[in-house]
Amino acid sequence: MEMKKLFHTALLKGSVVLAACLMAATSFAQQGLVPINVRLDWTPWGMHAAFHLAQVKGWYKEAGLDVTLEDGNGSVTTVQIVGGSDNFDVGDANLASMMIARSKGLPVVAVAPFLRVSDIGVIVPVNSDIKGPADLKGKKVIYTAGSLEAPFINDFLARGGLTRKDLNLVSVDAASKISSYVVGRADAVISTIPYVISSASEQRPSRAIPFAQFGLNMPSFGIFTSEKKLKAKRAAISRFASVTARAWQYIYDGHQDEAVKDIIKDRPQARLSPKVLRGQIDALYYYFGTQGKDDRIGIPVASDWAEGLKTLQSAKLIGDGFKPTDFYATGMVHPEKYDYLVNQK
Repeated sequence: MEMKKLFHTALLKGSVVLAACLMAATSFAQQGLVPINVRLDWTPWGMHAAFHLAQVKGWYKEAGLDVTLEDGNGSVTTVQIVGGSDNFDVGDANLASMMIARSKGLPVVAVAPFLRVSDIGVIVPVNSDIKGPADLKGKKVIYTAGSLEAPFINDFLARGGLTRKDLNLVSVDAASKISSYVVGRADAVISTIPYVISSASEQRPSRAIPFAQFGLNMPSFGIFTSEKKLKAKRAAISRFASVTARAWQYIYDGHQDEAVKDIIKDRPQARLSPKVLRGQIDALYYYFGTQGKDDRIGIPVASDWAEGLKTLQSAKLIGDGFKPTDFYATGMVHPEKYDYLVNQK
């Protein structure tokens, strides 16, 4: 099943469904909006498109939610803050980081995994002869020690029969990765592919080699919460995740440029490049993965979590004794309930 079919799932039809949705919206208005404070992973980028689009269009309010979006400074920090304080109801971050934190005792749990394919990989120039890990032999490759990609480098190189000694692997600060790569100080860079490749390609046209294509896959960006918040605000968090999932489907049904405009409208002070944002949204498309024709974006798929747990355990980031189902909540994401939103004038 091709990806395009995922985003063209048939819309719910019938006056009964529409009437129920309108009744629910009226009920929310009467009861007052439930506040949902969201901690994002980073400053505005393409992965935030659905949040800003739903916010600008008023879809969250129609679902009875008063959503506040706060920028972050890294997935690990977002996981720690959401899991360790009462300031935020949900977070948006790399869910592999959340899995690691949960295995170490932080009470966090995934709600809506959006990217089913790991976004970590190697970015190389389009004309490079590098096709896989074996081709990195003798090359200069930059990465960031302490980042999420670092623990998987050894396993990735091993897929090509290499060790770190077979290449010039140089750690740089995260803020310097893109600039170092685009000016030609390295043959390749290891990082978050959708974020980096759009910015880098403006000066150095590039392509990606995902780690997932070499057996190192795990859930990537998505919505998570703490066990405490899940218990206290389960229904509201479910509505938030469901609206966001529906917004993603709407975006990939041909409304990418609309999403770009809404990000900029919601974050006017950020001085964002429409071209880079569009490039990031396009680059993210692959990482949503493939599903059956009746599946919807954001609903956890058991096999993804089993594969992710295996990958994280192979890198010794999670110990034994865990089950895939330990890391995500079920029955939380129902984007079909909000199909009616996209047809409103």
